[in-house]
Amino acid sequence: MIKVGIVGGAGYTAGELLRILLNHPEVEIGFVYSTSNAGNPFYKVHQDLVGSTELKFSDKIDKEVDALFLCLGHGNSKAFLEKNTFSNATKIIDLSNDFRLNADANFQEYKFVYGLPELNKSKIEGANAIANPGCFATAIQLALLPLAKEGMLQDDVHINAMTGATGAGVSLSETTHFTWRDNNISYYKPFGHQHLGEITESVKALQSTYNKPLRFLPMRGNFSRGIFATAYTAFEGNSKDASELFNTYYSEATFTHVSNDTLHLKQVVNTNKCFVHVEKHQDVLLITSIIDNLLKGASGQAVQNMNLMFGFNETTGLNTKANYF
Repeated sequence: MIKVGIVGGAGYTAGELLRILLNHPEVEIGFVYSTSNAGNPFYKVHQDLVGSTELKFSDKIDKEVDALFLCLGHGNSKAFLEKNTFSNATKIIDLSNDFRLNADANFQEYKFVYGLPELNKSKIEGANAIANPGCFATAIQLALLPLAKEGMLQDDVHINAMTGATGAGVSLSETTHFTWRDNNISYYKPFGHQHLGEITESVKALQSTYNKPLRFLPMRGNFSRGIFATAYTAFEGNSKDASELFNTYYSEATFTHVSNDTLHLKQVVNTNKCFVHVEKHQDVLLITSIIDNLLKGASGQAVQNMNLMFGFNETTGLNTKANYF
């Protein structure tokens, strides 16, 4: 058994972490830090936990935990670690974007490894700190990395990806209110989304010569959770070639699977899976990638990384069923 702590316990990612970790056979929850909710049971905030636990939020931090999950807003993880020093034995998994880029990976005594198992599994297994990927970044990289691995990205890549309302976090804004989201779709941050940095670094890690644009248009969907991403780019082979290339790349991936059939979002919601589908249209390859933004795009992948870091079976605690109907 390992003891884990969570900092920033009131948000969506922390709620999903709690749901997973309360049922993880190798984990004991040491503390969940939330100054605004200290003394309240978890289920007062995360109401799906009614009847599951009587544990309460704390305003105290146990600095001797084996693993620490940081579920803080972007920019706040670094500030938190500057104020709080942990034992050298404590492994850190950060869910913000503070340490994802190469320029930010070295911090204090920690070397943050980019936590995409389909790219960095062996590094994750030996890491003492993980920068958990962004949700859009996860879906898009899993659509592109097999091509980059073979040096087959030769032209611009056009990406359109739609996310549910939970991707914006628990704090309300004009574009997360029900009356705005319902029966509505919009784009935002066109061609300038913050996840483009980490996507580009991963692509170049496999294909250093790639210097064409990744043209990413993020979309807001009128649903709660999930990401449906499509990418297309020039491809010289045929559909069979592409399928074999993707199947080879993901042959040992625990949670990423290549589907022969077209995809829809309900196949992955409530799971840590990514499904990928490829098909050739004239001279263009279309790649579809789908994930649950809160699981494979955040908390599920964080637990997957924890499992790898501590030598547990990679799927432990993550064998959930999709909400298909």
